[in-house]
Amino acid sequence: MARPPPLGELPPGYTPPARSAAPQILAGSLQAPLWLRAYFQGLLFSLGCGIQRHCGKVLFLGLLAFGALALGLRVAIIETDLEQLWVEAGSRVSQELQYTKEKLGEEAAYTSQMLIQTPRQEGENVLTPEALGLHLQAALTASKVQVSLYGKSWDLNKICYKSGVPLIENGMIERMIEKLFPCVILTPLDCFWEGAKLQGGSAYLPGRPDIQWTNLDPEQLLEELGPFASLEGFRELLDKAQAPNVAQELSGGCHGFSHKFMHWQEELLLGGMARDPQGQLLRAEALQSTFLLMSPRQLYEHFRGDYQTHDIGWSEEQASTVLQAWQRRFVQLAQEALPGNASQQIHAFSSTTLDDILHAFSEVSAVRVVGGYLLMLAYACVTMLRWDCAQSQGAVGLAGVLLVALAVASGLGLCALLGIAFNAATTQVLPFLALGIGVDDIFLLAHAFTEAPPGTPLQERTGECLQRTGTSVALTSINNMVAFFMAALVPIPALRAFSLQAAVVVGCNFVAVMLVFPAVLSLDLHRRHCQRLDVLCCFSSPCSARVIQILPQELGDRTVPVGIAHLTATVQAFAHCEASSQHVVTILPPQAHLVPPPSDPLASELFSPGGSTRDLLGQEEGTRQKAACKSLPCARWNLAHFARSQFAPLLLQSHTKAMVLVLFGALLGLSLYGSTLVQDGLALTDVVPRGTKEHAFLSAQLRYFSLYEVALVTQGGFDYAHSQRALFDLHQRFSSLKAVLPPPATQAPRTWLHYYRNWLQGIQAAFDQDWASGRITHHSYRNGSEDGALAYKLLIQTGDAQEPLDFSQLTTRKLVDKDGLIPPELFYMGLTMWVSSDPLGLAASQANFYPPPPEWLHDKYDTTGENLRIPAAQPLEFAQFPFLLHGLQKTADFVETIEGARAACAEAGQAGVRAYPSGSPFLFWEQYLGLRRCFLLAVCILLVCTFLVCALLLLNPWAASLIVLVLTVMTVELFGIMGFLGVKLSAIPVVILVASVGIGVEFTVHVALGFLTSQGSRNLRAAWALEHTLAPVTDGAVSTLLGLLMLAGSNFDFIVRYFFVVLTVLTLLGLLHGLVLLPVLLSILGPPPEVVQMYRESPEVLSPPAAQGGGLRWGVAPTLPQSFARVTTSMTVALRPPPLPGAYIHPASEEPTWSPAATPAASGSSNLSSRGPCPAT
Repeated sequence: MARPPPLGELPPGYTPPARSAAPQILAGSLQAPLWLRAYFQGLLFSLGCGIQRHCGKVLFLGLLAFGALALGLRVAIIETDLEQLWVEAGSRVSQELQYTKEKLGEEAAYTSQMLIQTPRQEGENVLTPEALGLHLQAALTASKVQVSLYGKSWDLNKICYKSGVPLIENGMIERMIEKLFPCVILTPLDCFWEGAKLQGGSAYLPGRPDIQWTNLDPEQLLEELGPFASLEGFRELLDKAQAPNVAQELSGGCHGFSHKFMHWQEELLLGGMARDPQGQLLRAEALQSTFLLMSPRQLYEHFRGDYQTHDIGWSEEQASTVLQAWQRRFVQLAQEALPGNASQQIHAFSSTTLDDILHAFSEVSAVRVVGGYLLMLAYACVTMLRWDCAQSQGAVGLAGVLLVALAVASGLGLCALLGIAFNAATTQVLPFLALGIGVDDIFLLAHAFTEAPPGTPLQERTGECLQRTGTSVALTSINNMVAFFMAALVPIPALRAFSLQAAVVVGCNFVAVMLVFPAVLSLDLHRRHCQRLDVLCCFSSPCSARVIQILPQELGDRTVPVGIAHLTATVQAFAHCEASSQHVVTILPPQAHLVPPPSDPLASELFSPGGSTRDLLGQEEGTRQKAACKSLPCARWNLAHFARSQFAPLLLQSHTKAMVLVLFGALLGLSLYGSTLVQDGLALTDVVPRGTKEHAFLSAQLRYFSLYEVALVTQGGFDYAHSQRALFDLHQRFSSLKAVLPPPATQAPRTWLHYYRNWLQGIQAAFDQDWASGRITHHSYRNGSEDGALAYKLLIQTGDAQEPLDFSQLTTRKLVDKDGLIPPELFYMGLTMWVSSDPLGLAASQANFYPPPPEWLHDKYDTTGENLRIPAAQPLEFAQFPFLLHGLQKTADFVETIEGARAACAEAGQAGVRAYPSGSPFLFWEQYLGLRRCFLLAVCILLVCTFLVCALLLLNPWAASLIVLVLTVMTVELFGIMGFLGVKLSAIPVVILVASVGIGVEFTVHVALGFLTSQGSRNLRAAWALEHTLAPVTDGAVSTLLGLLMLAGSNFDFIVRYFFVVLTVLTLLGLLHGLVLLPVLLSILGPPPEVVQMYRESPEVLSPPAAQGGGLRWGVAPTLPQSFARVTTSMTVALRPPPLPGAYIHPASEEPTWSPAATPAASGSSNLSSRGPCPAT
């Protein structure tokens, strides 16, 4: 291929070839991709032209539609239930939780209110009389809390959880015993007599003071109540339920009011313990007391139909309100119980406190939302303002940000209409993240609109803008939507809802940017055409004619040299500004010459000003009638000029490329090491604002009392009576887990099957003793003990409806065989008897049977057949074994425990026992079993989808592969930086990591598309891409950072660390990789150009004819006066490729001709303004 001769070697007869000889040749197999992209761009061009023609209608209808959708926010529901937010619908845990709720109801048996006491000086011992005295003071203050609601007074004794209240036939005595029955309070004060002071129950007997636990004599009470009711069973209960023993020490734990069943282990009461070599307790750093309250449903059932609530329309909602009000008051008074100068400090917490935190966490901060959007408005307006009013777009920036805000609101409203519940991530993060992402495309379209090619007709400016940028906007928006949809694969409802909402909001932003914002640009173009001020569009511009667009004269039938040739016209013009018309008057005698393409295109095209730059410098002639219009030097500087003259030349040098690759390689290696430091987990202390009392409590609890109550639930579907051995084995296997807190050596395992069996063995021993002594015979048990009589009744049961009793079995069978198993035929009848006769044992076992065994009252003196018959309990469908887990500090500890518990249940399943673990560790930490696998799967799928989308829209798999490579590097580096920042991996960072792939496309695809659509060498194309994309990409990154800036002001460290920090790092990484690494990779490994240049020569050239009738005269300029302006116009002259479907070809006949025949003040101004000012590039 012959290259054009240099300047001075053009022969006189040189003639360019005809227009049909296309100078731009489609490169090989790229014809189809270019054709398809041209077709798509043609559709975008038609869309833009249509919007410009009907811009007012489009804007009105768009705002109307978005406003209507935004009204959907009125029906938005904010979800604060942890189970609904954190448990995957349809998952194993969700099915188990649903099974528990079906059998037991919606709530747990009780709620816990906790007091933790720690010394103000860290490390001090709290096992001192002074410290225990302060703990008693705080606990007493908390236990005396009363709230008044619905005209009633509610104290601890009315709402507390009472374990094992016995059944008594006499209603009056039952109410008296219930009032006196103590609340369940786990406290180190139970080791001393002062622990009884926390019990507020009292009963009244005529002729004596109120009976309280501080003055209670159980034996005397039984003597006084004996004439009114049979209390033999209660006498047995009180023998077991001893008052706190003052002589007990804290070593080994404490006992509640039931010495046999209520043993509080050290780990429940003391934290930070230290022991001597013999294991004796020496010191501790924390004390804990726990008050148990009824659940709302229990409180409602307890007072339903009671005379105290019959006049207030008692409901479960009112019961919940009472509990919440009491808990808030409890926390407040407990924290204020000790004086400020005390040596100890009290931390209080309740379940209502956690709910309040979640509600506060989910509330929308109107101040931060308004502040963030005002900051974005200011940035958009300032960055788009220009000294030249005709080039300024401040109003466009303001309208664009407001449009994005409306699109975000409409997207969230649409989500509310679709039934997607909002949560803390939606209200705290999404408005700012969506604003930052949405404004990126606003900047891109605004920059492209100001850089329209010279000669673009006014009515086609919007179509030209969409044609040039629509592909990039579609590509980034589609990738963002796909990224958020892929993030919805994370099996956490809260994060799935956040991802779906983000995808919908991005879709609404896309519609707003592609349909409504071009209408805004069209209206602003009309404002510029009318020469109005920016923002204050009601006023005319005082310098409306200071910038003149000089268009090339149509050459008519003459042809232009083929190839990339530069027509450089140095125009020497008189320039003066008449005060009357405020227009610049010019006389243009240009001198033209052709400059062929240089041997080093990058050096000439890139390192020197080019494109369509026009500088008009006026000089004043010294008269008052003439004024100069001069531009400030700072007004001519922009990011495009910086990229062309400084950034790209420096970046694309060989040694700079090598340095960039080395630095990014080192960053990647460092990030790979940092990824090994990332730990799984999300502590509750991360969610609570630092410096608050709630955060202090959670920190102390995590440090000193890392205990979790869990249960091993056995389901229906198997016979409990014949599976006792498998149940014992399951319990043993679960108890062997490292995290399970073993019971004291002196206490039997806390399971209903052990309690049940031990109780049967106890009444069997009593029966054997009564039988041996003759107090019980075949026909009478009246003279025997209560336990002996119970065993008598159970031993004679046959389970046959026809012959239910067989007295011959009294001595031929045992209630528990030699293998420690209960005879299957007696299992369910004995269960009924145990549940009715041993309420404290049942309460201590926390069995929660379903269906509950029937009530059965034992009367030793009733020998009728009905009293001898014991109804059998229904086959069990639900029961549970309680456990305590301790030592769970890291997520790895939770995962190990969960895997061990699941393995134990799977092993029991092989023996026919259906069981599953239940409790908060299994509810909230189950996700970590497959979180990393889910994360890798989602990222891999998203990268594949990104490759397909980029390959489809760019129609270049080579470029798509480079984009995916950069995105992969970004994701790995972000993951590694999280390790160095100490950000733990949970479902929330996983969503951000997955979304980072889509967000990263914002920084890469514009550069890649600019590289593909340019011509020349790889260096030249990379430089051209930087010149045209540096400004919009940088503005997009800054807008994203401004959107995220409001997150830094959140009161929740969780928002700051997991959203603001991570997303800020992501934005900075995207900026570096999109504007530094990707151009270097493209300059080295970039795909070939889709269009190449062909240079041809002709032996003839026609001398241009002289202009007729005052037209422009080509030749040497005449002598000029001293005061003149010099206008240098550099234009690229090249013929267009063959027409493609959908592409717009501007016919030459529509190009206006320019003639100086008209007077400058009249026709000059109208002709010039009809095409609009041509912006400098």
